[in-house]
Amino acid sequence: MTTAKDFQIAPDSLAGKTILVTGAGDGIGRSAALTYAACGATVLLLGRTESKLDKVYDEIEAAGGAQPAILPVDLATFDEPQAQTLAATLVDNFGRLDGLLHNASILGERRPFASAGYQPWCDVMQVNVNAQFLLTRCLLPLLSAAPAASVVFTSSGVGRNGRAYWGAYAASKFATEGMMQVLADELENTSQIRVNSLNPGATNTAMRRSAYPGETPTDNPSPAQIMPAYVYLMSDASVGVTGQAINAQ
Repeated sequence: MTTAKDFQIAPDSLAGKTILVTGAGDGIGRSAALTYAACGATVLLLGRTESKLDKVYDEIEAAGGAQPAILPVDLATFDEPQAQTLAATLVDNFGRLDGLLHNASILGERRPFASAGYQPWCDVMQVNVNAQFLLTRCLLPLLSAAPAASVVFTSSGVGRNGRAYWGAYAASKFATEGMMQVLADELENTSQIRVNSLNPGATNTAMRRSAYPGETPTDNPSPAQIMPAYVYLMSDASVGVTGQAINAQ
């Protein structure tokens, strides 16, 4: 069986699939959107900064990819009515969803528990946990309409092994792993939807540079270099793989 480590990206790896990517305007989300489109998918670009999404949209069209869609959504204020409206829009326009990549996250404060702010903690939980729950729940009917849908939650090393001063971000990623496990267990015998988490590892992104200002950014791989795992989990090569905590590197 093909695994994430030995998967080779092909131009038709995702042919005919419709995949929603959160945080699609920058970093890993942008690279995933471009790569998915290059592999034949119709990509739904969700993010808070419409100008960045417009650029990704233009890049996909210029490369000859299927026409993407822009979904301007701020997960920091995402609520249940917005989730319901989004789901209705996608039902009307696409009918099904073959993949959902939860990529968007915020870092929040990196400081000791004793001095951590409550509101910054809540802000991280809203984007990294609550909004992901709402988005997943509202999109389950669309995912169920696909023959073999995939949900991918983005994890982190500090979501698998807690580390000092990582506060809300680490806690949110532990919650992410928990959501993945619960949903995968619920769906394994009742649905064709598979659910996994993916830890990108040290990657040259704005978030990584902010978290580790002492690093030489180019010592880490670019988002494009870790894309095989991202395509693998959305492709039919990973059908049957569910409830797994996978590393992109």
